Amino acid sequence: MTYEDLQIKYDELLLLEVNLSEVDGLKGLYADGCIAIKKTLTVAEKGCILAEGIGHHLTTIGDILDQSNINNRKQEYKARIIAYEFQIGLYGLIESYEARCTSLYMMADYLDVTEEFLHEALEYYKSKYGLFAKLDNYIIYFEPSFGVMKIL
Repeated sequence: MTYEDLQIKYDELLLLEVNLSEVDGLKGLYADGCIAIKKTLTVAEKGCILAEGIGHHLTTIGDILDQSNINNRKQEYKARIIAYEFQIGLYGLIESYEARCTSLYMMADYLDVTEEFLHEALEYYKSKYGLFAKLDNYIIYFEPSFGVMKIL
């Protein structure tokens, strides 16, 4: 989903584009139905951050800022997984293949996400599905390199 699509679908959340501290490297924060996003980010970056903020809205309980706590890291990871599914998903990988995207850069641009976010999502999918995933008439390979193949 695009940044705008997410805003429309989750319009019950208060979204603020603000100046966040450069010191902590923060790009976004979620608290009690409010998502703050660093306003100097690109639209693709904002979409990734918003998707993760929505993931926190749907799954996170309490203050998880202390990432030395394993339970907080697990909640952070759950929110990130939701963001991968919102922004990419296996169907998004297939759609980018059908759109003739031939590089990760082109896929990221087509899916309106950052290359870093796409790479992290592919690593997550590889850890979830193993070497490949089969979906409808497609096989999505994660190893030895990423690829999508249509089964005739």
